[in-house]
Amino acid sequence: MVGSILGTEVIRREDGTLLTGEGEYTGDLRPDGLLTACFVRSPVAHAAIGEIDLQAAADLPGVAGVFTAENIGVDQVKPRFPLDPHFVREPLASGRVRFVGEPVAMVVADTLAAAQDAADLVMVDFEPLAVSIDAEAVVAADEAALFPERGSDAMIAAFGPVEGLHDEADRVVAARIVHNRMAVVPMESHALLADPTGDQLTLWASTQGAHPTRDGIAESLGIDPGRLRVIAPWVGGGFGAKGGWGPEHVAVAAAARLLGRPVMWNESRAENLVSMQARDQVHYARVGVTDEGRMVSLEVVAIVDAGAYPGLGAVLPFATRLMAPGVYGIDKVQFDYAVAATNRAPLGAFRGAGRPQATLTIERMADMAAAELGIDPVEFRRRNYLAPESFPLVTPTGGAYDTGEYEKALDRACELVGYEELRAEQAARRAAGDPLRLGIGVSSYVEVTAPVGQQEHAVVEVHPDGSATVSVGTASHGQGHETAFTMIVADRLGIDMDRIAFVQSDTALVARGDGTGGSRSAQLGGSAIHAASIEVLDIARQRAAELLEASADDIVATDEGRLGVAGVPSASMAWAEVVEASEEPLRAELDYTTDGPTFPFGTHICVVEVDTETGMVTPRRFVAVDDAGNLLNPLIVAGQQHGGVASGIGQALYEYVAYDDHGNPLTTGLADYAMPSAAEFCDFTVDSTITPTHLNPLGVKGIGEAATIGATPAVQNAVIDALSDLGIRHIDLPLTPDRVWAAIQSAGDPVAEIIWPTF
Repeated sequence: MVGSILGTEVIRREDGTLLTGEGEYTGDLRPDGLLTACFVRSPVAHAAIGEIDLQAAADLPGVAGVFTAENIGVDQVKPRFPLDPHFVREPLASGRVRFVGEPVAMVVADTLAAAQDAADLVMVDFEPLAVSIDAEAVVAADEAALFPERGSDAMIAAFGPVEGLHDEADRVVAARIVHNRMAVVPMESHALLADPTGDQLTLWASTQGAHPTRDGIAESLGIDPGRLRVIAPWVGGGFGAKGGWGPEHVAVAAAARLLGRPVMWNESRAENLVSMQARDQVHYARVGVTDEGRMVSLEVVAIVDAGAYPGLGAVLPFATRLMAPGVYGIDKVQFDYAVAATNRAPLGAFRGAGRPQATLTIERMADMAAAELGIDPVEFRRRNYLAPESFPLVTPTGGAYDTGEYEKALDRACELVGYEELRAEQAARRAAGDPLRLGIGVSSYVEVTAPVGQQEHAVVEVHPDGSATVSVGTASHGQGHETAFTMIVADRLGIDMDRIAFVQSDTALVARGDGTGGSRSAQLGGSAIHAASIEVLDIARQRAAELLEASADDIVATDEGRLGVAGVPSASMAWAEVVEASEEPLRAELDYTTDGPTFPFGTHICVVEVDTETGMVTPRRFVAVDDAGNLLNPLIVAGQQHGGVASGIGQALYEYVAYDDHGNPLTTGLADYAMPSAAEFCDFTVDSTITPTHLNPLGVKGIGEAATIGATPAVQNAVIDALSDLGIRHIDLPLTPDRVWAAIQSAGDPVAEIIWPTF
């Protein structure tokens, strides 16, 4: 072929359907006999469950069933990440509730209105228990308020001490860094339709992985996975939070089987905001530096509030520890962590899943160390980067970095933002006493993509009419898989993209797959499709060679969608002719296994104005230079960068989940939870450097989470940089006007001593 379509900007095939509203989501489905589920949720954070009176609800017209733990017929929900048997949940709570919003009962009725009315009639006797919402206190006390039979609500991961940790440092800079709890807020909240037909149960679910969801729900129900089909239709965002299944999914599936009718559950926005939460770590950090500006040691103790039932939230600190050194050549790293069960909602994943916390901490410590030494933050980073020639390498925390050219991304970001000119403008404003302070924040990051599940399934088949179908075990929920993956097939086989069908997210049509998470799709799913396409091409070349009386080595795929003899334009045949001439299907099915995760990187620079009279922060410019290896479609990559930056700014300036002292969530609607819109953002400048990886045939790395990881610390560093001449060294996230204003008012006051936690 003359040229490759890969690396070019191709408009997303999905967008027409998306923009016209023709895509069918789970909530759009209306099978005959449909029932609707509504959950009765705990209004208190911690209580013993007494008597539950269901009679009034059951007697209401239109009600098909009212369920509790006693009659739902399922004992446990299989945990996605089993940690401790005490933390395993039931579909509907029995004995005790541990957070506001935990489901206690479920009503199934002909209509949503009837289900809601009946749910209001369910009477539950709650006997309040002491509430625990302070993770640091839980770890320090090492007692059991939530799980008395376990003996402790804390789990400790302390690693062997690093000998002489700070011995080479001339100074040690310390900080306490808060990673605010956030709500994920996908456009579509959880949704599930369970339809029983004979021995088969079909689930339509808003999920990031049909196969893992099938297996988890099947095991929870105690049925063979072969009797359960899971389909993910259009999915309105996931961001890591829809990677599995929950008690509600299992309860709805169980009710459909018991009632013999399809049951729908659409989570409300209020339900979603009080249950789908992420981040929430507190880091105590020390970095050892030399007077020449080299970081030689890093020490972190992380306290994680995993919420009422530690699961994935308790696993994520492993990723935080893995990525703790960031892009820097720090020789000695000590990273210990503790996980606490509290009466908050269980913690889950969200765009970055443990890696944003690592980057935020090391980038804040880099800025604080640079300020301590009086070194420009850009120059400080240059002095500490891992050198390109040192790759591949393994960091002190076990990160097997593949490739990295960190200074290249930094140079490009500084060029695009006009770094030196901004510093000059900042100095001029300060000299003039301008109350609108200019701040410039730099953040260099590295993250790990496809950290788990190093295998993916794909099938490529060419049909008798010359069209093709590609199926894959990953699952798109907005990323553009249909476009990117059909581009790979088109590039390898020369078949027009419009003639390539795409199949995903249906356990009856795709044999297996691990779904989408950890930015794994391009490097695993894409590589699987690449390998299957090459296998199809090799089979086709053999068949075409026989028909054209040529050597298979001389057969090539052409841009015209034909197979021909290289250098002989007249000797070619259409794909349809090749398929027709054989009794065997022209098909390849395989499982691709990668040699390991990849490590994308980049530098983000944020420019803000801070009004010292009000504390208001206004983003003025944002430059993101990310490196995800080779780019399959730069247009899709830019979209991921834009979305990631927006998410990172949201965490830095606006978003946080609030609770009162009694464990009641205070951010239960979008009037309370400050989800930013486009109106709050400045224009973004996104760019890419390209440092291919050797770990997959496409040379690609993940990009779905990278921009979020780099963005948040860039904003935080920018705000603190704007106020640094006042003596302000740190402000916790989110940087709301009241918090920034309070920091300005207290500038110059004695800094509270950091009391280092001990396990």
